[in-house]
Amino acid sequence: MAERQRGGGGAAGETPEDRKPQSDEARSAFTPPLGVPLPAPPEDEHPTSEFAIPEGIAPEPPGEPEGSAFTLPAGTVAPDSSTTLSTPLPGYTPPYGTPKVSLTKDTPWQDRMRTMLRMPVGERPAPERAAKQDEPGPPVPRVLDLTLRIGELLLAGGEGAEDVEAAMFGVAHAYGLHRCEPTVTFTLLTVSYQPSLVDDPVTANRTVRRRGTDYTRLDAVFRLVHDVTSQGLTLEEAYRRLAEIRRNRHPYPGWALTAASGLLAGAASMLVGGGLVVFLAAAAGAMLGDRLAWLASGRGLPEFYQFVAAALPPAAMGVALSALHGYVDVQASAVITGGLFALIPGRALVAGVQDGLTGYYITAAARLLEVGYLIAGIVCGVLIVLYGGVHIGGATLNPEAALERVERPGVQIIAAMLLSFAFAVLLQQERHSVWVATLNGGVAWVVYGALADTARLDPVPATAIAAGLVGLFGQLLSRYRYASALPYVTAAIGPLLPGSAVYFALLNFAKNELNTGIASLTKAAALALAIAIGVNLGSEMARMFLKVPGEAAGRRAAKRTRGF
Repeated sequence: MAERQRGGGGAAGETPEDRKPQSDEARSAFTPPLGVPLPAPPEDEHPTSEFAIPEGIAPEPPGEPEGSAFTLPAGTVAPDSSTTLSTPLPGYTPPYGTPKVSLTKDTPWQDRMRTMLRMPVGERPAPERAAKQDEPGPPVPRVLDLTLRIGELLLAGGEGAEDVEAAMFGVAHAYGLHRCEPTVTFTLLTVSYQPSLVDDPVTANRTVRRRGTDYTRLDAVFRLVHDVTSQGLTLEEAYRRLAEIRRNRHPYPGWALTAASGLLAGAASMLVGGGLVVFLAAAAGAMLGDRLAWLASGRGLPEFYQFVAAALPPAAMGVALSALHGYVDVQASAVITGGLFALIPGRALVAGVQDGLTGYYITAAARLLEVGYLIAGIVCGVLIVLYGGVHIGGATLNPEAALERVERPGVQIIAAMLLSFAFAVLLQQERHSVWVATLNGGVAWVVYGALADTARLDPVPATAIAAGLVGLFGQLLSRYRYASALPYVTAAIGPLLPGSAVYFALLNFAKNELNTGIASLTKAAALALAIAIGVNLGSEMARMFLKVPGEAAGRRAAKRTRGF
């Protein structure tokens, strides 16, 4: 009885808590009561996916499987078969990697190294000089030191930043350092080498503290780089030749440079309409100014004051001749203009604009700022004399005389060639390149005279076209001789320099005619920019249409920014 009372009315294992009736709170509100059947689920309880195909529409056929970039496209055969795919199809990555860049040695090293500099480090071909198994690796510190010393001589000689980087990379690459990055600014050279992605980089730099004009040394350095990159000179041979280049004296003595400065000024004065007396007066003023500049340099004065000193005597000579206009009938403006031709820094101007056009904006800005300071020194020297002559001495300088166009084709061609010859001597060029630069300068003046005087073209485009031919011929000659283009270009642009426009602007400033002076100075700046752009464009055209080194060795340029 006790057992029945204890176990009746419940299943085995039930507890008193389980036998308690559940309250309404414990029962779900959505559960139907006992005895009520469950309702049928509505059709809306089973929605279809928005990506499901509606009824009555056939499914699309399956698309082609997406292939890998490393698998061969349909219809091609693997390279180990009898037939191969000669050129990759457009839109496909070559299945066995990008084709190897072939840089032949029968092209100038500048083109080969420019091509490699514009490649990513991983795509650059390895150096052809392979080290033997028992031979140690390249002496990295010595290679970097040689690279920096060669770059220093090139940059100090006035070479463009792009060619300096190409030379530095060529030397380092020839000695086995293919993962190196040279960097060139106005006064600082840096080269960094990283053997692999997991090794620490080695970086060295060098500062260019003195710059001089010696194109003979520049040509010697170019020949050294050519022999290193093409003939495989050892480090000891390269160091020995570099030491010989540094010890070589200038090819022309000091008196020859002074005489060349006078010849340049005299030829420039004849170019703008002067006669024999003007030639002698301009030559005397330029030679005296050159000696004063050397004296200022020996005293340690900055280059700005050297240009001020060099500009004083030619301007004083012109003012003195204008004061004697009642006794001597000479064109005094031509004397001052000839002296300005001998002082305008055309070499630095062309190098600065070239660096800017090739993307080296920091170096270009520094070079152009240097040009601005040097021209400011010339302006100060000439204005001091002109202001004193006009307002104190009573000199009668006619500004309009600077605009008179005197057409003497025979005399002007001879004067242009003499000017280029003297400019080449001042640049310390080798004797074989002096005559080529002289002929190139004569051709430039013939083209300019035909366009400006005969065809009546505006002087700015006429100057740009003539300078473009100078750059084209200079680049062709440099590629033929595996040398720098500067010796064939810089002296040849001498007859095109805007000496007359600069004098006209300074004279108007001295007479307080600021608007006319600013207009003439703007014209001089436009002519200078036309010269620099023309020279660079001519050089680029020579590189564009001549043979390129290798199948995939196209020169990569910077992308256009499109304004953002």
